[in-house]
Amino acid sequence: MSYPGPIAGVDEVGRGCLFGPVVAAAVMLPKSQLSDLQSAGVTDSKQLSAKQREALTGEIRSRAIALGIGMASVREIDRLNILQASLLAMKRAILKLSVPPALCLVDGNQKIPDLPIAQHTLVKGDRASVAIAAASILAKVWRDELICRLAAKYPEYDLTNNKGYATAKHRQALQKYGPSSQHRRSFAPCRVGEISTLNL
Repeated sequence: MSYPGPIAGVDEVGRGCLFGPVVAAAVMLPKSQLSDLQSAGVTDSKQLSAKQREALTGEIRSRAIALGIGMASVREIDRLNILQASLLAMKRAILKLSVPPALCLVDGNQKIPDLPIAQHTLVKGDRASVAIAAASILAKVWRDELICRLAAKYPEYDLTNNKGYATAKHRQALQKYGPSSQHRRSFAPCRVGEISTLNL
């Protein structure tokens, strides 16, 4: 895709979690760095180990023109729904870029509402675009670090290991202790009236 001016890749992580915010990153990379980053292993964050993601985050940060992180809180997720909250987190990440992009490549098939910048959606964009892949890595590392810090406050949910996803241990802890203030009450496993009937 040829476009005049810098392009930002945008992706989010944490949509399927029961706990914590949804986090998005926007990354603008120089064209001259794309092949090097691809060779270094920048790809869909889900295909990488935690150590690989952490190492690549340093590479991405050192080569990027601009970076932005945005998030939508648990309350916003419950109020808006997870899709709209994810799009809001993406918008916030883009608006935090120190250099305005000419175009945003957005992972998925949903455009970001009210974004004053041209955008193009790309299904499985984290595999097709180095910039989107870089954003997926940055967002994943940032969110994982946040959840690990919150794990100290909420030790009963095994967050260090599950990062907020619905593992068996996490569901069992919800049944035993109920949801915390950082759980998404709009998600069925976190609804107080439904916890006792969870099929574990």
